[in-house]
Amino acid sequence: MSYYNTKQASEMPSAEKLAEELNKCVELQETMKAVNAYWRKTGTCVGAPGITDEQARKLDEQIAMTRYSWEKQPFSSYDLTNNNSKIKRLESKVKEVSKDFAGWEFEGGHAEANTELDRLQLFFDERTSKERHNVLRHSGFVFSHTNGAYQRQLTDNAIYAAGRLDFLKPTDGRTVREHQPKAPIRDNGAR
Repeated sequence: MSYYNTKQASEMPSAEKLAEELNKCVELQETMKAVNAYWRKTGTCVGAPGITDEQARKLDEQIAMTRYSWEKQPFSSYDLTNNNSKIKRLESKVKEVSKDFAGWEFEGGHAEANTELDRLQLFFDERTSKERHNVLRHSGFVFSHTNGAYQRQLTDNAIYAAGRLDFLKPTDGRTVREHQPKAPIRDNGAR
């Protein structure tokens, strides 16, 4: 059984959950910076903003016992760097999840942008041929028996992959990317 078939909608990251996690990381970053600045000024973490006295005493002990001579501060530079990288990844993911995607009709079926499951789903009226099945698999689509559709995580890349497949072209004459309300415009002018 594939990963895509077993993951439930409730386990998918929603924009709200991602934004909440992003806010926690931003707050942590600010707290770590403030505690480091306080420690540089006073030589102790006790009384530092954003942490309890118990946490401050543990940080002071940790600095004295385990820190290298060049890392004499409560939160090391790699702690700050790693958290900042996580903030950037979460910002990117929030931006990706909050995009509006749209489905379309194609000859022999339709495509749906299922935001609940975070999947681009392709529903066919009839069973697909072996050749189409292989092309879909090669393009990253996996058949979900639970949902009765070929599906892939709902991202810009999924839209681009679907747009490259001739048998998924919309019946109204527009391209797959033109169906997307916020399709980014590439440097060469194509959507």
